[in-house]
Amino acid sequence: MKKQLKSFAHAFNGVWLALKEESHLRFHFVAALYVIVFSFGFNLSAVQWAIVLLLIAGVIGAELFNTALERLSDKVTLEYDKDIKYVKDLSAAAVLIFSAAAIVTAFLFYFNLDKISKIYVFIIGRPWLLILFIVSLIISIAFICIGPTGIKKISKNE
Repeated sequence: MKKQLKSFAHAFNGVWLALKEESHLRFHFVAALYVIVFSFGFNLSAVQWAIVLLLIAGVIGAELFNTALERLSDKVTLEYDKDIKYVKDLSAAAVLIFSAAAIVTAFLFYFNLDKISKIYVFIIGRPWLLILFIVSLIISIAFICIGPTGIKKISKNE
């Protein structure tokens, strides 16, 4: 049991390290959070929720593999190597394909003008929700651009 717990600790550490270092992964996490929150306004079926969650996990998983392969490739050589470029391009393509599938699925699940207009009216009718949304966007952009430990990094460098 101790070995399994250590494995989970290593896995969570990997997620934390990637979130600290990779702005693309932070973008995917923020996008996933917004998708999950806004999904509640669309009364998704259990199957639709499962598809959304699987796509989120697929995009984030592909991004983690992409990051791992890029890091490992850079340890092999920083000089141009056509085979390493090929591996990096393929791993980036995996993220692209999962992301494209997620976007198409989002269009299929969420492009309902009636529901979108009801959500819009709901939010506009409650100015505090609009303010909360704008504040969350600002925090999200800062998180994506700077990262969870970026403020400490900035102050240490000055």
